[in-house]
Amino acid sequence: MTDTHAFTPNWASPPGSTIADLLAERSLTQADLADRTGYTRKHINELVRGRAAISFEAALKLETVLGSTADFWMRREVQYREALARQELNRQFKASAPWLRRIPLASMVRLGWVERFPDSGQQVAACLRYFGVATVEAWEATYAEPLAAFRRSPNAETAGAAAAAWLRQGELQAAAIRTGDYSASGLRACLPRLRQLTLLTDPDAFVPALTGMCAEVGIAVVFVPTPQGCPAYGATRWLSPTKALLMLSNRTKTHDVLWFTFFHEICHLLHHSKKMTVIEGGRSLDAGLEEEADTFAAHILIPPADARRIEELPRNADAIASFAREIGVAPGIVLGRMQKMGLIGWSRCGELKVRYEIGG
Repeated sequence: MTDTHAFTPNWASPPGSTIADLLAERSLTQADLADRTGYTRKHINELVRGRAAISFEAALKLETVLGSTADFWMRREVQYREALARQELNRQFKASAPWLRRIPLASMVRLGWVERFPDSGQQVAACLRYFGVATVEAWEATYAEPLAAFRRSPNAETAGAAAAAWLRQGELQAAAIRTGDYSASGLRACLPRLRQLTLLTDPDAFVPALTGMCAEVGIAVVFVPTPQGCPAYGATRWLSPTKALLMLSNRTKTHDVLWFTFFHEICHLLHHSKKMTVIEGGRSLDAGLEEEADTFAAHILIPPADARRIEELPRNADAIASFAREIGVAPGIVLGRMQKMGLIGWSRCGELKVRYEIGG
């Protein structure tokens, strides 16, 4: 990545240095300036040394005596005070540099979410800007426990900071998506059409249709690759009372996993609290909610009456594909159910599953 960030010097030039330069040009002393402005010599010395701030009154007097404009002097003052504040903040950020080891910085840089900075203080500042917080303490309060429920790999340890970075990227992308107001009835009404999209195997065909339908009913759907340490498949959270976020990751590499995850997350939006902020599948989430979402997704994809017929299917690709056409769902979804049920080996009929990369 090209380093395009602006140069930020670690020094600050007080407006008093400009005052001193102008006095020298005019062969005037600080005592002369005190006499001409009506200020004490001590106050003039404090102005020159940057210890006293230039007030509006002082700016007008400097305009009269030394030239330039009051606006010029006020801008010099503001720039100087800002530079001092940035230096102090950078010192504080340097002290917080160990925090960078908690977040997936290398992945965030690789994915283009933040820039790489050689200075640790500037790096902390860039990462805090990404998360939209001003301090590491604020990050702890806002993101240490990710503000979404997400389905995770049962064999992977969820890293809260990595999940937070992933979720933040979902928030940022969703902010650019215009949606209608959330409508539960509208979402229920479009479930059959959403299920029909499982028959499309090309992401260029089904992703626009999926995101478009969901946006109409108040759901911003985004596909976001996961940074290292975040084994998330999907996530849901409410951005406002009328707009929901549904995230899908690049870990959903097959048709069956993607669609199961999608309808699993839809269940959370339809049936669970808008205040849910716990990790889905984590130790703190009610296992009953997970089971309910799993059952919902399973029933949407293969209704119970059809699911009962699966055990009678011959264990070959032709029979599975024929059954899938009959019930109007992708063959890979039927195969995935049979594999989950232990009816067929995971290495069998792999040609029925579509594999792809969405979201990086």
